[in-house]
Amino acid sequence: MAGDMSRYARQMILPRIGAAGQDRLSQAHVLIVGAGGLGVPALQYLAGAGVGRITLVDGDRIEETNLHRQPIYPMDAIGQPKATVAARIMAAMNPEIRIEARTDWLDPANARDLTAQADLVLDCADSFAVALTLSDACRTARVPLIAASALAMSGYVAGCCGSAPSLRAIFPDLPTGGGTCATNGVMGPVVGMIGALQAQMAMGVLLDLSDRPLGRLVSLDAATWRMGGFRFDGAPEPARPLPFIGQTQITAADLLIDLRSEAPPFRADARHVPPDDIAQLTPPAGCRVVLACRTGLRAHHAGQTLRRHWDGEIALLALPDA
Repeated sequence: MAGDMSRYARQMILPRIGAAGQDRLSQAHVLIVGAGGLGVPALQYLAGAGVGRITLVDGDRIEETNLHRQPIYPMDAIGQPKATVAARIMAAMNPEIRIEARTDWLDPANARDLTAQADLVLDCADSFAVALTLSDACRTARVPLIAASALAMSGYVAGCCGSAPSLRAIFPDLPTGGGTCATNGVMGPVVGMIGALQAQMAMGVLLDLSDRPLGRLVSLDAATWRMGGFRFDGAPEPARPLPFIGQTQITAADLLIDLRSEAPPFRADARHVPPDDIAQLTPPAGCRVVLACRTGLRAHHAGQTLRRHWDGEIALLALPDA
């Protein structure tokens, strides 16, 4: 075990960590997807704890509206890639760890390779499409996933996959619409608490603590000062989940359906079909239908509608903002 152990003395004194546990942390490889409000506190605590290798994936750049909930970023870093700046700050904070910044977006085309190389994955992107993409990839690879979401004054963190059910098993019924920090707002301490809970749950998995963080969901409602949660060890997996694909995974044989009314079709060969008209769609036999929208939520519900009368292959595509 390398490095100056005085850095970790206060956590190594815990009987459930000790020198052996610290060595496990130093040998671990964690993938963190998202360097925003959730990713910043998760990254700080895992880097501070001595997790030996961290891969940080985020294609976004720092904006001034981020700073109230992403306090590691200075004003002079506005416009720079979040992953690059965060990795540089963490390397200065703890030079004993190895941190790799990737400034591309996570999507279904790269998710499988990224998750397969990690011992543990943290979903800090707070994106519907990314969450399910990571859940599918982690379930296939049997890699634990610490998923989280925060909005306004509430949020949750859940230990999924690995030896536990997937995120799809926890939330088999999805809402018809979803808000964002831009539309619904968010308080900085709320995402800070949820991100810190992700780090704590991640360390519980890496250290194999006996309280079994996998299979557990913890919720926070800061408006009423309440925390809750439940175990979901026996939650059944959906029989036929609708998978996400990336744009590079589209084939010439696919029938491309753009559900957005707020933007022109994303490709010349894509048809614009409003979600309410999906029930009347009859795709040709043998094709795969790719349903596209901004977040993937409309595509998910349209796919469920289409499946009621058509038994062919369906995939979902989340598109960049119009």
